[in-house]
Amino acid sequence: ITVIGKEEVKVVPDMAEIEYSIYTKKETAAECQSENAKDLNAAIEKLKSLGVEEKSIQTSSYGLNPIHDWNSSDQAGYEMTTRLTVSDIPIDQAGTILSESVSAGVNGIDSVTYFSSGYDASYQEALKGAMAVARAKADALAEASGRTVAGVSHVEEYGYNPNARYASYNSSGPGKAAGTAAAADMAVMPGEVSVEAQVTVDFTIQ
Repeated sequence: ITVIGKEEVKVVPDMAEIEYSIYTKKETAAECQSENAKDLNAAIEKLKSLGVEEKSIQTSSYGLNPIHDWNSSDQAGYEMTTRLTVSDIPIDQAGTILSESVSAGVNGIDSVTYFSSGYDASYQEALKGAMAVARAKADALAEASGRTVAGVSHVEEYGYNPNARYASYNSSGPGKAAGTAAAADMAVMPGEVSVEAQVTVDFTIQ
């Protein structure tokens, strides 16, 4: 008998990851780059002062581009966006870090994601539950056919995803002052992470 067992376990996240963006617009490329670097350094220093470890702060991307005025042949200046990913933030510090970092050069919050450091333990629990569901199905099928389950001959596991996260906030883009303010002022309510496990099991019957 071949059956599929599925189980889901809910776990409250205890860690957060924040992706910031620092947007700058200036007349020249040199001014734009200089101002952006200044704001970036100020944001990093603020994060460090809030207890964020340097290894948890990463410049994930950056770009410097000319701004064109499509109504004329003139160039309207330059813009630069640097993205900063801050990871391993304890959930009880996320609200403070969001609010404080906005006042130190950050003008965009692109995303805030929550996850559980206990994912693996929760997955093991879900895996055991999935196996129990599979066995219950096999017992019912065997009984219906006048047989009994003798043992397990083969098991396949599906669904392991240690990066499973619950994304609570995504902005519409960098440099959005309203979105930044909303994210900084929001209450940190991560909800629950869904941890799912699935197994396909071959049972022998007698």
